[in-house]
Amino acid sequence: MKKGKTSKIQTNNFAKITYGTVNSVKLKSIYLNIQTWVEPTDEYENWNRVVLNMSRAIKHATLDSVNNNLFEEKFIVDLDLRSSGISLGKKSFMNLEINFYLIKDDMDFKSKEIKDSLKKIVNNIFDEVFYNNECFKFYLTKKGNPNNETLQIANLWYLLNKNIKHGFENIKTSWEW
Repeated sequence: MKKGKTSKIQTNNFAKITYGTVNSVKLKSIYLNIQTWVEPTDEYENWNRVVLNMSRAIKHATLDSVNNNLFEEKFIVDLDLRSSGISLGKKSFMNLEINFYLIKDDMDFKSKEIKDSLKKIVNNIFDEVFYNNECFKFYLTKKGNPNNETLQIANLWYLLNKNIKHGFENIKTSWEW
């Protein structure tokens, strides 16, 4: 009898994002999984420190965006990025898994509340940690994108569009009396 379930979260083209549980019948915990390829932007003396700092930033971004009505405040962050294999010009596989513990016992795995809360966490991790990351470029596949588009370039377009939209909203409201 199979009890585990997984579901995809589609937010961008730079990472494979899924969430799941090992027991959907007695739902007590949910894991969030983000997989991507990273390429260093510069040479660093201590890659262990770079990876640890990124892990710490992910923990802070998660804590800032976790839904305390749905999940307990305690969670486990497991960033799997082998610092020994990181070198300039070479892509490395990164796997991030975050385990959350549910407060309510009667939640449905496919509920909109769970999915929306996880999307909020993912978006905050991308905003706070991955976008504008000075150490790494992020790619969906090892071969990268054919047009050399990286997460940072996509974020530049996102910010530009957001600022243009925000600017138009300000103009519109300034004309209203």
